[in-house]
Amino acid sequence: MIFAEIPFPQTLAEFWAQFIGDGASAHPIIQFIKYAFAGGIATVVHILTFYTCCWKLFPSLTQNDIVVRVLKAKVIELPAEARARNAVYSNIVAFFASNIVCYIINRIFVFKPGEHNVVVEFLLFLAVSAIAIFLGTAIMRWLIKHFNMQTTFAFVANLVTSLMLNYVLRKFFIFAG
Repeated sequence: MIFAEIPFPQTLAEFWAQFIGDGASAHPIIQFIKYAFAGGIATVVHILTFYTCCWKLFPSLTQNDIVVRVLKAKVIELPAEARARNAVYSNIVAFFASNIVCYIINRIFVFKPGEHNVVVEFLLFLAVSAIAIFLGTAIMRWLIKHFNMQTTFAFVANLVTSLMLNYVLRKFFIFAG
């Protein structure tokens, strides 16, 4: 649908109806809010999966890690090289887990299915995530390297870039709006 065809909600009831309905029947701003909500859930899944894998599957935490201290967990101490490798493995597992959750939520709650079959649609969804992560990370690195930006602010720029790229690419190239 075209942007102007769906009116922005004027009441809380209209907002709620657009928010809980399918994404295609929501104003683009409400659809973006729904998209960010779905992304928040996927981010939580990513973080939980990452730390669970780092703790139980691919040991990569140290006793000094804040998560280990908060949870009072016991971890296997490994050399830095092994921890780095295992952290990458954990992040790969978390990437797929969070993207599966994100895809399902987006397909049901945010967008309407597009012209592709479900397998192609999912593979395109993953490809878009990979592109967004690559570009967001490149921007983060560039901001730190060339502007000496604080890492946290550069990371936020990475998140915002990834969110916007994912939204636009998914809305217009994978799903039907």
